[in-house]
Amino acid sequence: MKVILLKDVKGSGKAGDTLNVADGYARNFLIARGLAVEANAKNLNDLAGKKASEQHKIDVETADNKAIAEKIKDKEVVIKAKAGQGGKLFGAITAGVVADALKEQFGVDVDKKKINLSADIKAFGDFTANVKMTHGVSCGIKVKVVEE
Repeated sequence: MKVILLKDVKGSGKAGDTLNVADGYARNFLIARGLAVEANAKNLNDLAGKKASEQHKIDVETADNKAIAEKIKDKEVVIKAKAGQGGKLFGAITAGVVADALKEQFGVDVDKKKINLSADIKAFGDFTANVKMTHGVSCGIKVKVVEE
């Protein structure tokens, strides 16, 4: 019997796969537990529509990420920070601070988890950061920390 998996089944396949399995296994285990449906014309058509929808969503998300990457590529983000005695920073400049500065200076909303600093910035000067977005889109930005 041909079935379409609705959920991942260990040893059989991933969600969305079309399998040819024994009738008893399909009726008594997969379909009974809601892990699969019979692969008839309607269900196959629904699966094709769902896959096309997911691909379209990925394409739109990739295009949006490429637009954001082009907007901030090789730009310099200036962050003002307070200094203590001897010119040392109070605290550190983290990815969250860089994300807030990107939003404020360029109007680009980037998740702080996608900003990769080699380490938290604890001094004044020029640094580089890598912004890794989904689906292989990434770009480099310059971070300049100046005294407030």
